[in-house]
Amino acid sequence: MPAREVITIDDPADPRLADYANLTDADLRDRERLGLQPAFIAEGEPVVRHLINSRFPVRSVLISPDKRGRLDDLASSLPEDCPLYLASPAVIRGIVGFPFHRGVLACGSRLPNPEPLALAASCRALVICEDLCNPDNVGAVFRNLSALGGSGCGVLLSPRCCDPLYRKAIRVSMGHALRIPFATLHPWPDGITALRDLGFQLIALGLTPRSRPLRDLDPAGFARPALLVGSEGPGLTESAIAAADLCARIPMAPGADSLNVAVALGVALAHLVTPR
Repeated sequence: MPAREVITIDDPADPRLADYANLTDADLRDRERLGLQPAFIAEGEPVVRHLINSRFPVRSVLISPDKRGRLDDLASSLPEDCPLYLASPAVIRGIVGFPFHRGVLACGSRLPNPEPLALAASCRALVICEDLCNPDNVGAVFRNLSALGGSGCGVLLSPRCCDPLYRKAIRVSMGHALRIPFATLHPWPDGITALRDLGFQLIALGLTPRSRPLRDLDPAGFARPALLVGSEGPGLTESAIAAADLCARIPMAPGADSLNVAVALGVALAHLVTPR
């Protein structure tokens, strides 16, 4: 390890690890009512590396002994005032309250989200999520957008969406929820139409009578696409669809019900957005 202090923790009740101790995502987010900085947890080495290289401050890192020899560069990239804790798997399990096998955890501090229209103005493509409550789907949205869009892309969320900084959402995103900018769009759904004034073409993905096959849309005609996706099952609400410029569907085999929202989004991104 580099020449910095590594603090060994033997007691799961050690107060220095209170950030990790059996706290739910909601508890971590709601710390402001206790006069504390709202926080979130990053889980696994790739995700922790994304956190270190993100805009979010790193409060601390907790590793198990089997990861110690591989994390020299990770430790050297941490701020000097960021503590690095070492604990056995049994102690970590006692601290976090669930079986943990990835060997690396980190706690990050939340920052205020960007103003949604300011975020949109800085983007060349957007994904707009309505009421995605499943953290797996929210995380997959960010992973898809990072891979198939890349730089210059952002995510806008309806107020009832799952928080992208929930531990599972970050993990499923492979850390890209820490890199892709996001904001909550208010008012909903009326705020969607304001994106048109910024030059976005609003494309709702859904199975409606007026939906056009995705393959019929010429990508060259969509310089600034904004893709609207809805929750599993009900899909986009009628009001969100009404706010879009057009609806698109992905042709499927006879008898097929639908695609998972993250899969459908990936297909649409690959067709309409050029990765950069």
